[in-house]
Amino acid sequence: MKLHDLRPAPGSATERTRVGRGIAAGKGKTAGRGTKGQKSRAGGSIPAGFEGGQTPIHRRVPKLHGFKNPFRIAYEVVNVGRIADYAEQGRFAEAEAAMEAAGLMVVGDKAAPLTVNAELLRATGLIGSLRQPVKILGSGEIARPLFIVADAFTKSARAKIEAAGGTAQLIEVPSRPMPAIGLDAVEADAAMEADAAMEADAAMEADAAMAAVEAPRVEAAVVEGAEVQAVAEAPDALPVAEVEAVAEAPEKPARKRTKTKITE
Repeated sequence: MKLHDLRPAPGSATERTRVGRGIAAGKGKTAGRGTKGQKSRAGGSIPAGFEGGQTPIHRRVPKLHGFKNPFRIAYEVVNVGRIADYAEQGRFAEAEAAMEAAGLMVVGDKAAPLTVNAELLRATGLIGSLRQPVKILGSGEIARPLFIVADAFTKSARAKIEAAGGTAQLIEVPSRPMPAIGLDAVEADAAMEADAAMEADAAMEADAAMAAVEAPRVEAAVVEGAEVQAVAEAPDALPVAEVEAVAEAPEKPARKRTKTKITE
């Protein structure tokens, strides 16, 4: 083999299509561009996404910017400084009057701390809705001891509330049954274990009763299955009673066939 004998693999190299070089070339006259129109002219290209002048789809569809966390919790936030200011301005007077009516001291060394919850914050305008959980932030200062109940606290807010002698009570949804009032944890666990044992015994008794009900049905099904299998293995063998009944039965007379004469 010599250099002038080398050829590319069949189908790997194709000649360039020459358009507009006469009918005999196969791409003459309109050169494969059709008849007239914008695309048949020189330089008559259409931009990508062009839809005839109407607003294209990439401009009609809203843009999706950023990322939205589906697990984000939207809180109603309040700063401890705002709560302290409202308490000093006397905007919690109705709550304090309710405490005095219940026999609790509001002023003095032995005064009970005012309870601030979501309902009180909503009534005074510190939050706008009760549909969302409440979170207490740590901006501002607080000097009066308050019993604040909320769904979440920042570390700084909890520290300032406790430093002023108050309490930051977190609302938590229990993940397991809570012990009843007057029972310690050990007694509650023992009661729960006893309830679980009773439920297990009841389930075992129910299963035993169900098995007792189903046992005759299972035995009948087994006997019936054995009989069916015996008949299948000896299909020609019939019970004696059936054989005697067949022998004693009189034979039916054969039906006479009559021919009908067809007249034209």
